[in-house]
Amino acid sequence: MKSALVWFRRDLRLFDHAALHQALLAAERVYCCFVFDTAILDPLPRDDRRVTFIYDCLKELSAELHDAGGHLIVRHGDAKAELPALAAELGVDAVFANHDYEPAAIARDSAVAGALAADRRQLRTFKDQVVFERDEVLSQSGKPFSVFTPYKNAWLKKLDADPSVLAPWGVAAGSSAPATAPGESAAAPRGKFASHRGTMPTLASLGFERNEMFIPSGMSGGAQLFEDFIKRVADYGTARDFPAVNGCSWLSVHLRFGTVSIRHLARTVRELSMRGQAGEGGAVWLSELIWREFYMMILYHHPHVAQSAFKPAYDAIEWETGLDADEAFAAWCEGRTGYPLVDAAMVQINTTGYMHNRLRMVTASFLVKDLGIDWRRGEAYFAGKLNDFELSSNNGGWQWAASSGCDAQPYFRIFNPITQSEKFDRDGEFIKHYLPQLKDLSPKEIHAPWNIRGLDYPQPIVQHDAARKLTLARYEVVKNR
Repeated sequence: MKSALVWFRRDLRLFDHAALHQALLAAERVYCCFVFDTAILDPLPRDDRRVTFIYDCLKELSAELHDAGGHLIVRHGDAKAELPALAAELGVDAVFANHDYEPAAIARDSAVAGALAADRRQLRTFKDQVVFERDEVLSQSGKPFSVFTPYKNAWLKKLDADPSVLAPWGVAAGSSAPATAPGESAAAPRGKFASHRGTMPTLASLGFERNEMFIPSGMSGGAQLFEDFIKRVADYGTARDFPAVNGCSWLSVHLRFGTVSIRHLARTVRELSMRGQAGEGGAVWLSELIWREFYMMILYHHPHVAQSAFKPAYDAIEWETGLDADEAFAAWCEGRTGYPLVDAAMVQINTTGYMHNRLRMVTASFLVKDLGIDWRRGEAYFAGKLNDFELSSNNGGWQWAASSGCDAQPYFRIFNPITQSEKFDRDGEFIKHYLPQLKDLSPKEIHAPWNIRGLDYPQPIVQHDAARKLTLARYEVVKNR
């Protein structure tokens, strides 16, 4: 093959990159590109943090490619048209990309493949963002799992049988790549990368304003965060539940945009665990990576979950509607429900684009089972706000909270926002950070919202015990089916 085009999407790195590696093996000359896809960007607010994050990741990626003798071609438009047009302009034989499992992405890639084929070119895609994909982890009867624990056990068994699935793809470029994945990069033949004229568009020319995240971007940012987390991984199993504690990895957005390698993360933690250096936390964190792949597998095999319940019986639930429901939803969105932990969590997501995982469960349960509002409204709100938004995980989490998903909590298990607050923010440290008007309250006072008065803070919009009874009645329709 004389020339190939590597299409970067949610894999913004040069090390351990399946499509890039395959292109370098197959072609004499390799071009690289990224498309700011208007089908994705047009609905977003002009200050969306994710666009700034992607933009900064691309600047680092472009610099790395330049050091390796190449160039990152950046286009802005509908990817279904831009990719075939660019492939024709460059005269490449094939476009190389990594798999994407979301329904819209699958449809996009099918359209691109068709357009390329009509022009006698190929679209070649590869597994990269997961360890195991699609049909690689199945039950003994050959069917996709719908319960996490047996899926996890089968996933781990498959990994133990063939640890080589975590081996890095031979790499792609030298420069600073070793700092991102130590020992995994070797300089690619410089003559392989093709240069191309063109400059990086500005954020303004894309129609966006700069709005940075609170975490570092790019391959170097992902490496920095992972290096810090590895020092704390042994405590992850317990520390991860407390939002005021630095217990998580902060890598979710880097996983979302592929500035880290899932193989490098999983292999590193697995090796530390095998040497007894990761404590219980290492196994717990690996389990969280497996949850991510579980939800991707569910979305791939059951694409209907993007619009409706995984368990069809739950679509019969009658959610609260009308003006009162709209007002309650607005109070939830704006962090003025009168329950401090819920409100602090909503202020966190609104101001930073991040929400602690424990609080994602608490706020989702509150919307669905205290306010009786359709989980899809909350899912859509999170999709617009979360820096690390991923359709499969967001949908899986919301359906878990609504009890309508696979391996979800039973509908009669309802998070109590007060006891969650007392248990996971005992001293009110997290609450006071995001609700400074409550900073002078004692822990006892802050966990009794009905007694908070005169502090520019609302009274609870619903009584939890009464709401719980209504929820049990609402879900009776499922029990009786």
